[in-house]
Amino acid sequence: MKPELIVAIDGPSGAGKSTLSKRLAAALGYLNLDTGAMYRAVALAASRKKVDLSDEAALGRLAGDVSIDFIRQDSGERVMLDGEDVSQAIRTPEVSLLTSRVAACAGVRRAMVELQRQMGAKGGVVLEGRDIGTVVFPRAEVKFFLSASAVERGRRRYEELKARGLLVELEQTIVEVEARDAADSAREHAPLIQAEDALVIDSTAMTIDQVLQEMLRVVELRRRQAGLAGPVAGADR
Repeated sequence: MKPELIVAIDGPSGAGKSTLSKRLAAALGYLNLDTGAMYRAVALAASRKKVDLSDEAALGRLAGDVSIDFIRQDSGERVMLDGEDVSQAIRTPEVSLLTSRVAACAGVRRAMVELQRQMGAKGGVVLEGRDIGTVVFPRAEVKFFLSASAVERGRRRYEELKARGLLVELEQTIVEVEARDAADSAREHAPLIQAEDALVIDSTAMTIDQVLQEMLRVVELRRRQAGLAGPVAGADR
């Protein structure tokens, strides 16, 4: 039996990668690996342990020492850091700003890329991040690059944080999204770059459901081309 596909979803912060990777994985019956959450978990650990973010050797050691896992629950996948559920703790604005600096560390990226490759090696996975299709799995059978305007991504982030009861300002949130874009694109190690063979989907004027349907159409086409006819076992249609 042929192995299922590796689906890579890249794009800037706030483009909808996390939401769509979860929904796409659920529709296909695939495992969802939120690679951005992994870097956020390292950033949270660095903050808690008061690791100097300019000390790349210390950050690399930390990334190699922490345990990061994903646990499926009816309410969704939970992110575990050294056995603790940090699914909410890693989504604060403070951790978001720290994550770009932590993810720019070569030692951290080496540790996370190795872990991501181990998790996704057998296929049947959806991975999302900023370098999945270019660095982690450059030979992934399906690659998407999700995009949206900085203003729209900032608005989405603002609404998300506001719904959690956090005191945030729309203009400041947009500024933070733009700052994250600049940091991700300019970093020395594995900067945010669109893979040449990735399908670009600009979701600025699209709903989540519209983007999901387009992604499903592309994945099913690639599955047929790979000789994987019929629905995926366990897929929730």
